[in-house]
Amino acid sequence: MDYNDETHYLMLSGIQHFQFCQRQWALIHIENQWEENVKTVEGQYVHRIADQPFKREKRINKLIVRAMPIKSKSLRISGICDVVEFVEDLNGVELFGEEGRFLPYPIEYKRGKPKTHDSDILQLTAQAICLEEMLLCDVKTGYLFYNEIKQRVEIPITTERKEKVKLVVSEMHDYYTRKYTPKVKPGKHCRSCSLQNICLPELMNRQSVQQYIEGMLKE
Repeated sequence: MDYNDETHYLMLSGIQHFQFCQRQWALIHIENQWEENVKTVEGQYVHRIADQPFKREKRINKLIVRAMPIKSKSLRISGICDVVEFVEDLNGVELFGEEGRFLPYPIEYKRGKPKTHDSDILQLTAQAICLEEMLLCDVKTGYLFYNEIKQRVEIPITTERKEKVKLVVSEMHDYYTRKYTPKVKPGKHCRSCSLQNICLPELMNRQSVQQYIEGMLKE
């Protein structure tokens, strides 16, 4: 496989879907199924605050870049950082068009509140890995901004979290290569899933979403 061919890269944002529900991730990223619900619309609204492509803002010792494209050759993923704050630091890196040296801090915006699982943290960690590869520096800290509590949560970017990201992304690539959609595992998380009407647990134990939709079209 040509690791320089970005057509084989997966979406970084898919890490959160994969951790929430591997079947949901496969439905979206392999079978190309999607359905809006209140939470996805709210999430899009929150991201509009951050997603102003390539907008740069200078504040004293800080450069703020919004909607910054990122990628990782080692993980074969690409995506967008909601916000990257570059803070002046003698141990940092030089940035084109800017004087001084800076260290990057990725910031991801979320619609709700801190979760009991680590899907948001792993998504942020993957962003840090991308920034490290692109800028040749260490990213030791990132932040998750939760709209419901209106504050940032500081997240240490640890070796353990990076290793978990590598394992998760490796599994995502395996599923994608095999075009594998896991069977339904119903749980409380199904109630908040944007794909519950598409997933159809009773039917999907016997056939894929693609097979079901094709059958409906033939009727």
